[in-house]
Amino acid sequence: MSGTVAVPLAPPPRARLRSAVRLAVCAAVPWFLCLWWGTSTVPVPAALPAVLILRDDVYDAPRRGWERLVGVVVGVALTTLVLHWLPPPTASSVASLSAAASVSFLAVLACGCAGMYLMYQGGAPNQQVLVSALVIYATALPGYALARLAESAVGIAAVVLLGPLLWPPDPYRSAATGLGTYRGELDDLLGAVAAQLGAGGPPTVPGLPEDAELWLRPRSGLAAFERAARRTRLPRLYLRTPARPPDGLEERLRLAARTALTLQYFTEELRERARADGPARTDGPARPPGTVPDPALRELAPLVRATARALDAALRGADCAADLDRARELDLAHRAAHPTRHDAVLRAGLHLTHEAVAAHLSARL
Repeated sequence: MSGTVAVPLAPPPRARLRSAVRLAVCAAVPWFLCLWWGTSTVPVPAALPAVLILRDDVYDAPRRGWERLVGVVVGVALTTLVLHWLPPPTASSVASLSAAASVSFLAVLACGCAGMYLMYQGGAPNQQVLVSALVIYATALPGYALARLAESAVGIAAVVLLGPLLWPPDPYRSAATGLGTYRGELDDLLGAVAAQLGAGGPPTVPGLPEDAELWLRPRSGLAAFERAARRTRLPRLYLRTPARPPDGLEERLRLAARTALTLQYFTEELRERARADGPARTDGPARPPGTVPDPALRELAPLVRATARALDAALRGADCAADLDRARELDLAHRAAHPTRHDAVLRAGLHLTHEAVAAHLSARL
């Protein structure tokens, strides 16, 4: 489903079809507008914004469009200024590998790179500056620079105005869907960890997620939710959502983002314990012959299961008080039975998870 939260599963065919049709319409409309206007016979820059700007978060199109338009303007201005002082490339100069053509290209390249990195926005350079500069340099025809500016502006305007009107997504529903998917995957992960711990040893390294994609989803979902809440100031035409989000959704998203950090710490410590115990095994949880199961890790399995139940209930918005009390009891029992420092480090992630769930529960009361 298109929306403001990147759902880990592939969108259904209907949502993909809608995205494709939205992109096609937002590319075709500015194309024919520029043909009618007479900017050029092949107004490709008018269709490019639909491909480069339009994303699942259609309400982010104004920001992306503004960044692209500014990049086009700066790139066109830089190349126009350079070619005013240095000779533009011609067929004869390129064929003869003249020094003048090389100097002008290097000047455009240097100015484009400088402008791209000086306009650093959103954690990334504005690549449109260099792209526009090189395109104008390669097409040094009279009037092409103004035509590219006009066509880019028409394409961006079409995406900004039409994108949110074509099957507008419901960002709050997308946030709830993303949270539900994350909750299911997290429950599966903790269940697998508890099963492997119950076998008497830490999960093997391949048994844990190697990347941070799972742990980053709650944070990105919360950020998207906050952007959606700010968009309630937009005209109702551009936001097909209720005036207020569903009750408790923001709090559950914040809990998911907070506990993602603590559980990532816990799984990372398990990974280090697995590396310390020997090479990773991919053929099941059975330990090699002649080794003694670790009782501390085996007794940690019920604690992981209880923590998973408490967190799952909290993320669903259900009553988690009983599950949280059970998890805390198991935590205290494990601390009393195995008061070693290494086990304390291993339990820290679960203990912090309990504290986050307790704070969430107290805020609801």
